[in-house]
Amino acid sequence: LQPHVREPIDKITDLSYVSEEILKDIEADCYWCLTKFIDSIQDNYTFAQPGIQRMIFKLKELIQKIDAPLNMHLGKLKIEYIQFAFRWMNCLLIRELPLKVVIRTWDTYLSEDDSFAVLHVYLCAAFLVKFSAEIQTRDFAELMMFLQNLPTTAWADKDIETLLSQAYIWKTLYNDSPGHLKSNKS
Repeated sequence: LQPHVREPIDKITDLSYVSEEILKDIEADCYWCLTKFIDSIQDNYTFAQPGIQRMIFKLKELIQKIDAPLNMHLGKLKIEYIQFAFRWMNCLLIRELPLKVVIRTWDTYLSEDDSFAVLHVYLCAAFLVKFSAEIQTRDFAELMMFLQNLPTTAWADKDIETLLSQAYIWKTLYNDSPGHLKSNKS
Protein backbone atom coordinates (compact mmCIF):
# COMPACT_ATOMS: atom_id res chain seq x y z
CA LEU A 1 0.00 0.00 0.00
CA GLN A 2 2.75 2.45 0.95
CA PRO A 3 4.06 2.96 -2.63
CA HIS A 4 0.56 3.97 -3.75
CA VAL A 5 -0.39 6.49 -1.07
CA ARG A 6 0.75 10.01 -0.25
CA GLU A 7 0.47 9.89 3.55
CA PRO A 8 2.31 7.75 6.07
CA ILE A 9 0.54 4.39 6.33
CA ASP A 10 -0.78 5.09 9.83
CA LYS A 11 -2.31 8.44 8.77
CA ILE A 12 -4.28 7.39 5.67
CA THR A 13 -7.67 9.05 5.40
CA ASP A 14 -8.44 8.91 1.67
CA LEU A 15 -7.77 6.23 -0.93
CA SER A 16 -9.96 7.65 -3.70
CA TYR A 17 -6.94 8.49 -5.85
CA VAL A 18 -5.67 4.87 -5.84
CA SER A 19 -6.98 2.86 -8.79
CA GLU A 20 -9.45 0.03 -8.19
CA GLU A 21 -7.05 -2.46 -9.78
CA ILE A 22 -4.28 -1.54 -7.35
CA LEU A 23 -6.71 -1.70 -4.42
CA LYS A 24 -7.76 -5.20 -5.48
CA ASP A 25 -4.11 -6.29 -5.66
CA ILE A 26 -3.51 -4.83 -2.20
CA GLU A 27 -6.60 -6.60 -0.86
CA ALA A 28 -5.38 -9.93 -2.29
CA ASP A 29 -1.92 -9.42 -0.78
CA CYS A 30 -3.44 -8.51 2.59
CA TYR A 31 -5.67 -11.57 2.52
CA TRP A 32 -2.72 -13.84 1.70
CA CYS A 33 -0.65 -12.30 4.52
CA LEU A 34 -3.47 -12.60 7.05
CA THR A 35 -4.14 -16.22 6.05
CA LYS A 36 -0.46 -17.13 6.40
CA PHE A 37 -0.32 -15.31 9.72
CA ILE A 38 -3.43 -16.92 11.20
CA ASP A 39 -2.51 -20.43 10.01
CA SER A 40 0.55 -20.34 12.26
CA ILE A 41 -1.35 -19.35 15.42
CA GLN A 42 -4.63 -21.26 15.26
CA ASP A 43 -4.10 -22.95 18.60
CA ASN A 44 -3.82 -19.54 20.28
CA TYR A 45 -7.56 -19.15 19.80
CA THR A 46 -8.95 -22.60 20.57
CA PHE A 47 -10.24 -23.98 23.88
CA ALA A 48 -7.79 -23.29 26.73
CA GLN A 49 -5.53 -21.41 24.29
CA PRO A 50 -2.66 -23.94 24.37
CA GLY A 51 -0.58 -21.89 21.92
CA ILE A 52 -0.61 -18.85 24.19
CA GLN A 53 0.11 -21.01 27.25
CA ARG A 54 3.18 -22.49 25.51
CA MET A 55 4.38 -19.03 24.47
CA ILE A 56 4.09 -17.66 28.01
CA PHE A 57 5.93 -20.69 29.44
CA LYS A 58 8.71 -20.21 26.86
CA LEU A 59 8.91 -16.49 27.69
CA LYS A 60 9.37 -17.27 31.38
CA GLU A 61 12.04 -19.85 30.54
CA LEU A 62 13.89 -17.31 28.41
CA ILE A 63 13.80 -14.56 31.02
CA GLN A 64 15.05 -16.98 33.69
CA LYS A 65 18.09 -17.58 31.49
CA ILE A 66 18.81 -14.16 29.97
CA ASP A 67 17.81 -11.84 32.84
CA ALA A 68 17.68 -13.78 36.10
CA PRO A 69 17.48 -10.63 38.30
CA LEU A 70 14.37 -9.50 36.40
CA ASN A 71 12.80 -12.92 36.80
CA MET A 72 13.65 -12.92 40.53
CA HIS A 73 12.09 -9.45 40.96
CA LEU A 74 8.87 -10.62 39.30
CA GLY A 75 8.90 -13.71 41.52
CA LYS A 76 9.55 -11.67 44.65
CA LEU A 77 6.50 -9.53 43.85
CA LYS A 78 4.51 -12.70 43.06
CA ILE A 79 3.80 -11.48 39.54
CA GLU A 80 3.04 -14.33 37.19
CA TYR A 81 3.97 -13.95 33.53
CA ILE A 82 0.39 -14.69 32.52
CA GLN A 83 -0.69 -11.47 34.29
CA PHE A 84 1.04 -9.29 31.67
CA ALA A 85 2.29 -11.54 28.87
CA PHE A 86 -1.11 -13.03 28.07
CA ARG A 87 -2.13 -9.73 26.47
CA TRP A 88 1.19 -9.55 24.58
CA MET A 89 0.62 -13.02 23.14
CA ASN A 90 -3.13 -12.72 22.60
CA CYS A 91 -3.05 -9.25 21.00
CA LEU A 92 0.33 -9.77 19.28
CA LEU A 93 1.69 -6.52 20.80
CA ILE A 94 -0.92 -4.42 18.98
CA ARG A 95 -1.93 -2.72 22.23
CA GLU A 96 1.67 -2.07 23.25
CA LEU A 97 3.04 -0.49 20.06
CA PRO A 98 2.09 2.30 17.64
CA LEU A 99 0.47 1.07 14.41
CA LYS A 100 3.47 1.91 12.22
CA VAL A 101 5.72 -0.16 14.51
CA VAL A 102 3.21 -3.03 14.54
CA ILE A 103 3.25 -3.07 10.75
CA ARG A 104 7.06 -3.18 10.74
CA THR A 105 7.01 -5.98 13.31
CA TRP A 106 4.46 -8.07 11.43
CA ASP A 107 6.42 -7.61 8.22
CA THR A 108 9.31 -9.35 9.96
CA TYR A 109 7.02 -12.05 11.34
CA LEU A 110 5.70 -12.79 7.85
CA SER A 111 9.22 -13.15 6.51
CA GLU A 112 10.01 -15.90 9.00
CA ASP A 113 9.87 -19.32 7.36
CA ASP A 114 9.24 -21.45 10.43
CA SER A 115 6.52 -19.61 12.30
CA PHE A 116 6.01 -16.11 13.49
CA ALA A 117 5.00 -17.43 16.93
CA VAL A 118 8.57 -18.52 17.67
CA LEU A 119 10.05 -15.11 16.90
CA HIS A 120 7.18 -13.41 18.74
CA VAL A 121 8.18 -15.04 22.03
CA TYR A 122 11.77 -13.90 21.60
CA LEU A 123 10.58 -10.39 20.71
CA CYS A 124 8.46 -10.34 23.87
CA ALA A 125 11.56 -11.36 25.83
CA ALA A 126 13.58 -8.52 24.25
CA PHE A 127 10.66 -6.17 24.94
CA LEU A 128 10.56 -7.14 28.63
CA VAL A 129 14.35 -6.99 29.03
CA LYS A 130 14.41 -3.53 27.42
CA PHE A 131 12.52 -2.25 30.45
CA SER A 132 14.29 -4.49 32.98
CA ALA A 133 16.05 -1.74 34.96
CA GLU A 134 12.86 0.26 35.27
CA ILE A 135 10.79 -2.81 36.14
CA GLN A 136 13.16 -3.76 38.97
CA THR A 137 12.61 -0.40 40.73
CA ARG A 138 8.83 -0.77 41.00
CA ASP A 139 6.54 -2.37 43.56
CA PHE A 140 3.63 -4.63 42.61
CA ALA A 141 0.98 -1.97 41.90
CA GLU A 142 3.35 0.37 40.05
CA LEU A 143 4.76 -2.49 38.04
CA MET A 144 1.40 -3.87 36.95
CA MET A 145 0.36 -0.39 35.78
CA PHE A 146 3.69 0.07 34.01
CA LEU A 147 3.46 -3.29 32.21
CA GLN A 148 -0.05 -2.44 31.00
CA ASN A 149 1.05 0.98 29.71
CA LEU A 150 4.66 0.77 28.56
CA PRO A 151 6.24 4.01 27.27
CA THR A 152 6.20 3.12 23.57
CA THR A 153 3.85 5.71 22.06
CA ALA A 154 6.75 7.64 20.48
CA TRP A 155 8.51 4.54 19.15
CA ALA A 156 9.56 4.38 15.52
CA ASP A 157 10.88 1.60 13.30
CA LYS A 158 14.42 1.99 14.67
CA ASP A 159 13.20 1.18 18.19
CA ILE A 160 11.55 -2.09 17.22
CA GLU A 161 14.37 -3.03 14.83
CA THR A 162 16.78 -3.08 17.77
CA LEU A 163 14.47 -5.45 19.66
CA LEU A 164 13.85 -7.58 16.56
CA SER A 165 17.62 -7.94 16.13
CA GLN A 166 18.02 -9.02 19.75
CA ALA A 167 15.08 -11.41 19.40
CA TYR A 168 16.62 -12.98 16.31
CA ILE A 169 19.96 -13.45 18.09
CA TRP A 170 18.26 -15.17 21.03
CA LYS A 171 16.14 -17.27 18.68
CA THR A 172 19.30 -18.40 16.90
CA LEU A 173 21.02 -19.19 20.20
CA TYR A 174 18.20 -20.91 22.06
CA ASN A 175 15.40 -22.12 19.82
CA ASP A 176 17.12 -25.11 18.23
CA SER A 177 19.11 -25.86 21.39
CA PRO A 178 16.58 -26.01 24.21
CA GLY A 179 19.29 -27.41 26.49
CA HIS A 180 20.76 -23.91 26.59
CA LEU A 181 17.70 -22.79 28.52
CA LYS A 182 18.19 -25.38 31.24
CA SER A 183 19.56 -24.21 34.54
CA ASN A 184 23.18 -25.02 35.33
CA LYS A 185 22.09 -26.25 38.76
CA SER A 186 22.11 -30.01 39.24
